[in-house]
Amino acid sequence: MTLYEFNLLDLNNQMEAVNQNGIYLDKYITINKNFNLYAIDMFFVEVCYNSIENKITDIKSFKVGVLLDRYSNIDLFFD
Repeated sequence: MTLYEFNLLDLNNQMEAVNQNGIYLDKYITINKNFNLYAIDMFFVEVCYNSIENKITDIKSFKVGVLLDRYSNIDLFFD
């Protein structure tokens, strides 16, 4: 599956593709939201779960960029 094919799917089918083909990589947790990062073929998928609403609120797919930075253990700020 390509990134373009994934983006053509509706939210339910995107989540099905993540469940069937996604490889879990990492998570990022804030006060109200949990973000799970998955890899599918040659792109990444971030699934946002809102703990207050108790549902998945967003799915973002990407190859590179700022969204990957939150999963890095590297401190980007220097003294």
